[in-house]
Amino acid sequence: MTTASAFPEQLAVSPARTSSVLLLLRLEGLAVAAVTAVLYARTGASWWLFAALWLAPDLSMLGYLAGPCRGARVYNAFHTYVGPVVLALSALLLHAQVALPIALVWANHIGVDRLLGWGLKYADGFGFTHLGRIGKGRR
Repeated sequence: MTTASAFPEQLAVSPARTSSVLLLLRLEGLAVAAVTAVLYARTGASWWLFAALWLAPDLSMLGYLAGPCRGARVYNAFHTYVGPVVLALSALLLHAQVALPIALVWANHIGVDRLLGWGLKYADGFGFTHLGRIGKGRR
């Protein structure tokens, strides 16, 4: 089986960029961002907390200091919905009211990233995502 790193030129013009798949993934991000913002407002938590935590998942980019493969793994671990869903479910089950707004901010960040076309990263480098190329190297 061939990996994405074997054919980086294929990632430059991925099928997602030329089909309705990209639109669907971006609309999904919009839906998640909108729903999490509404739910956050209903928690009564401070919007200052929302603003302060919103960029926290991007600290995972520091993983790229250890190289592109490790960086992609760390970044992706913080940019999938698994983490915020587990945190939100834990908050609800354990009645930990502090954790629910954090989970909603985290999911909102991921949703906005998807809406803007910032996807999960491949080990080839930061600019190679499941939503297509980003940055200077894109076509």
